[in-house]
Amino acid sequence: MPARTCRDFRSSLAHPDRRSFVKAGILGTAGLSLGGLLKAQERGSRGSVNNVIILWMRGGPSHHDMWDPKPDAPVEVRGEFGVTNTSVPGIRLSDMLPQSAKMMHKWSIVRSLHHHDAGHSAGDQICFTGYNPGPDPGENIYPSVGSVVSKQLGHLNPSMPPYVMIPRLLPGANSAYLGVAHKPFETQADPANVGPFKLPNFQLASGVTLDQVGDRKTLLRDFDRMRRDADRTGQIEAADKFQAKAWEILTSEAARDAFDLDKEPMKLRERYGFMPAYDPKAANRCGAPNWAQRMILARRLVEAGVRLVTVDCRWWDTHVKGFESLRDGFLPRWDQAFTALIDDLDARGLLETTLVLAWGEFGRTPKVNNDAGRDHYPNVFSGVLAGGPVKGGRVVGESDAIGAFPKTNPKTPQDVLATVHKHLGVDTEASYMSNGRPIAVLPSGRSIEELF
Repeated sequence: MPARTCRDFRSSLAHPDRRSFVKAGILGTAGLSLGGLLKAQERGSRGSVNNVIILWMRGGPSHHDMWDPKPDAPVEVRGEFGVTNTSVPGIRLSDMLPQSAKMMHKWSIVRSLHHHDAGHSAGDQICFTGYNPGPDPGENIYPSVGSVVSKQLGHLNPSMPPYVMIPRLLPGANSAYLGVAHKPFETQADPANVGPFKLPNFQLASGVTLDQVGDRKTLLRDFDRMRRDADRTGQIEAADKFQAKAWEILTSEAARDAFDLDKEPMKLRERYGFMPAYDPKAANRCGAPNWAQRMILARRLVEAGVRLVTVDCRWWDTHVKGFESLRDGFLPRWDQAFTALIDDLDARGLLETTLVLAWGEFGRTPKVNNDAGRDHYPNVFSGVLAGGPVKGGRVVGESDAIGAFPKTNPKTPQDVLATVHKHLGVDTEASYMSNGRPIAVLPSGRSIEELF
């Protein structure tokens, strides 16, 4: 990062690009907690130059109605959708995914994933950490894949955090015993929203003004005073020499550019499915989330040097009127945004270094329930991967005739995480101390070589 004068530093605090900061959500307490993340920078940037985008489909996407259709099964299993051929002979998808089918040669499916827990937060924990949850499934006792990446590899770009969550922390995605330095940076403000944003509150602690932040020496002293004052109100978690560096990131040109979605051409934003008139309340009623802006932001962040970005693509919990929700909202919106992301990364030369992983905490039941939906089902489900070392047009594993259990080549969430770690250059055999004992990065799992 180029050297900056004290005058430049004060000016950036006094006159930030407010619109950019709103889109990024980097005003507020979440931004200040980034100071802790910078402790990892002292180790230097290690590992590969590769990145990962996780599209987290929380709620559990139905493998039957997306990536693993069963057209020959009884109607109560196959559901209301048909199938379509893809650009790869022999691979068929739900006919609700026509754009995905046309580019099947660019991405691959694992159809034999399985684990044992049908709880949302428990499944989150298993898929983000590789470990079974503790007594409270919503609270990490093991670090997430992103926190491990932050711990081992540190910053790829010193102007950007290594691990980002869009928009907010998910169960299973926290740092646990690796500490606050390796928590994800949460954007907080949601780029999926359109129109006026409610700005996160940010004010300097009482008694501290920008004029008083005169130079680098007094800056650290003033941050310490801010910490003592703001800790009482929860504004700042820690304020030390790394906090000063956090301010530099949050006011840097690189950060502002990366988070400024207005720099994207409207034509590209519309390719992802951006809707200027999007109504979140109406969309939630019909099951039509708007992930377009979140996925564009993810691409911008890996382009700027964030190692791992997780995008919250919820809420696939289609118990009631599931086919209606999928048909009228989820599947068309997903088909458009997912394929736009793959195309966009490819066009920019980023797909070779960026692994995209799309999955949820489990699948849905083989049998349609009495409410025209499907229920939680971890016994077999699918995930999809593209980019990085993954060769497109492949199917790994197979579920049985009704999509109830793995039939061939069963895979686990730990195998998927090992694949992510291999792409990034993380040592999965490394251990970290917790309560006086070493805990391995993963308890089991091998990278899915069939994808390569």
